[in-house]
Formats: sequence, C-alpha cells, structure tokens
Amino acid sequence: MGRDPKVYSIKEINKYIRMKLETDLVLGDVWLRGEISNFTHHSSGHMYFTLKDSDSRLKCVMFASHNVRLPFKPKEGAKVMARGNISVFERDGNYQFYVMAMQPDGIGSLYLAFEQLKGRLESEGLFSNARKRELPPFPKAVGVITSPTGAAVRDIITTIQRRYPFIPVYVYPVLVQGKGAAPAIVDAIDAMNRFGECDVLIVGRGGGSLEELWAFNEETVARAIANSGIPVISAVGHETDFTIADFVADMRAATPTAAAELAVPYIAEIRQQRERMNQRLIAAMNKSITGEKERLSRIRRSPFFLHPRRYMLDQAQRLDRMQEQLEQRMHKRLSKEDARLSQLQAKLAARHPGEALQQSAKRLATVTRGLEMSVASMLKEHRLRLHGAIGQLDALSPLKVMARGYSLVYDSESGRLIKSVDETKNGDAVQVKLMNGRLLCRVESIEGGVNGEG
Repeated sequence: MGRDPKVYSIKEINKYIRMKLETDLVLGDVWLRGEISNFTHHSSGHMYFTLKDSDSRLKCVMFASHNVRLPFKPKEGAKVMARGNISVFERDGNYQFYVMAMQPDGIGSLYLAFEQLKGRLESEGLFSNARKRELPPFPKAVGVITSPTGAAVRDIITTIQRRYPFIPVYVYPVLVQGKGAAPAIVDAIDAMNRFGECDVLIVGRGGGSLEELWAFNEETVARAIANSGIPVISAVGHETDFTIADFVADMRAATPTAAAELAVPYIAEIRQQRERMNQRLIAAMNKSITGEKERLSRIRRSPFFLHPRRYMLDQAQRLDRMQEQLEQRMHKRLSKEDARLSQLQAKLAARHPGEALQQSAKRLATVTRGLEMSVASMLKEHRLRLHGAIGQLDALSPLKVMARGYSLVYDSESGRLIKSVDETKNGDAVQVKLMNGRLLCRVESIEGGVNGEG
C-alpha cells in the first residue's frame, strides 16, 4: 500500500486557494465592467454589492479606506468599471472581488488612460513635492495660457486687476479642448518661457467633462509644465476635477479665480500690512524716544552733572592714589629685579670661561700624571715578563744543548734533519752542525741500537 494521502482542513484549503488567486498575474490587478445590484453601504463605511452582466454575477466588497475617494455615489443599477483583485473570503469559502477604485462606465477607456499615465509620471518623480518651486511673492508680470473667449480668462484678469492692478498680464490664447488643444498648450508654455517677461504662469480653463478636460491629461502637456523654467499654476475645472496637469504643476488652484489669487498678492492687504508696520514702527520709535528722554532726565539729575567739580576732585584723589600705588609697585618690582640680576651675575661668574679653563687644566694635569705613572708601571711589568721569557727561551735554545757536546746531522742534498739511522745509508753525504760551525762528512758505516749500541 502507498502512503496515506495528506488530509487538509477546510481552512487550509481555503487559504491555499486564496494564495493562488492573489498571486495570479491577471487576478491580482484586474478591471471589470458590470452593473451594480444588491448594493449596501454599511454603517462601518464598507460597501457590499454584486457586479453582474447578462451572463453572470460576482460578489464584491469595497472597504471604506478606498471608497472615501470615489468621485461619485454608487447606486443600484449603475453601470461601472471597477479595479481590484479576486480573492477568497476564507471563513465562507466564497471568492469575491475586492474593489479598490471605481468609475461610472462610459468614460472607462479615458479613465484607464488617465490612471496609467498618472502612475507612470508619478514613478518618474514628476509629482514629487521636492521638485515644485515656490511662487514669487511679488511677480513683475503674469502669463495666462487659456481660451480667449471663455469665462476663465475674464475671471483671471478681473481678479488680478482687483488684487494687484499695476501688474501687466500677458494672455496667450489657445484651444483648451479638442484635437489641437494639447499641442497649442505646449507651444504656448514654450513661447512664454522664451518670452522671459513673466514670473509665473497660469495654465487652465473652466470646468467640463473628462473628455472636455482631456487636453490637460496629455503627456506632452504634463512634460511641458514640468520642464517650464517659470513656476506654473494649474487652474483646470472646478474644485472636484483633477487632471495630470494639476499633479505636475508647482501649484494647483481649484478654479481660475483661485489661480489668480495665488499668482499675485492683494494690494489692499499689503497696504493694511504696511499701515500696521508703520504704526508698529511709530510706536517703537515713540517708545524709544520716551525711554531716551527718561534716560537723559536721569543723567541730568545725576551727581556728575549737578556737582561736576566735586566729581572731578574725587577723580583727582583717585588718580593720586592710583599713582602712588603704581610707584610703590614699580619700586617693589625694581627691587625684585635687582635681586634677581645679582643672582644671575653670581651664577654667570661661577660659569665664567676662565674659571672653567683653570679647572679643566688642573683636571688635565692630574689625568696626565696618572697616565704617565700607569704607562711606567706597565712598561716595568712588560720588561720583567720579557726578561723571564728570554731566559726560558735561552734555556730551551738548541745552542745551549749543543754547548754541552751535542750536534745536529742534516742530509746534504735535501737539508733534512736526520733523526734516525734508518733515514741514511752508506756513502750518503751529511752535514754535522756543531756549536761553533759545521762538518761535511760521508757515512762509512751504520750501526743500530740505542746510543749507538749494536
């Protein structure tokens, strides 16, 4: 028999199925189109409903953290496009669609394009707050890129003239919807940058549908705004409408009027602020003057101004005392320095070169005498040793031996000393060396034995 099969619990198999669904490339992020039915908006904020078409249906849930950002209110029978993932609710073993985003159907393709472009540009960092620039507080000129016939341009110009009437406004008329709108907006942004007279640009139009606002969702417009050397305020649509241009721009205004208010300061507020600053300055100056007057009054009442001669006499007495103290300190310092000078002179005399030379000469004479005595003693000792060695050498000298009657015999040809009768033969010429000379002899006969005995 084979091994027993592994038995799973219901929870384990539901969990396994959930993991399989959530790791699927298609089911992990999918768009669905359908009609809402059985819609319930729970008190917790979560939405529970079913998406259906003519052939099938699917249970759905959209948690409160996602549905709070919905741009519309879902309702029974509404046709929508929803984005999310398929997973399993482990407790019941039912798979369902977890919705993260939803839009009314009919603008689905545009909305998908919007979301895709938004995600790509955001990943490039074009929406980052780090690259957004501050608007100039007091611009020298404002550029407006919008339709010349819409209400937006009138609202912008009217608001700027009301808030900051002496600033020039340069309007660059463009199409704001339709096929040629995006290229026109891009050309206008580039032209305003080349023009170089404006400190801030307002790019926008009035509200409209997603299709009407689509020019401001084009990638070319977004990149033109991002590359602009002049800070850009986007003013597209109404407060609830967002476009790609809004995310890329340095500042987003809910309406064209709000954009104008962001672009320029309010002259009335500046005047009020200047008036407040003038009042604060006057108050500060009055306070300072009052304080200085009080200080001058105190100085005038001071004893120095009331009785200047007495003050001068007091200062003269103080000067006398300081002069006496100075003289005492000077005398004390001089005495101390005289004593120190005497000590230094005594030390200098003790270290005089003449005295040092005399001491050195005495030490040299003493060392010389000691050296001479050492040399004489060594010579005497070496003479005695030499005489002893000479005596020993003389006692061991062959001449001394020869003086007692001994002689040395050498081979005449080789000069070799003959020590044994075996080293010669009859007829050999030999030399006999005596104390006072030598004999040339020839061997006539040879006798062996000790001391010539046979």
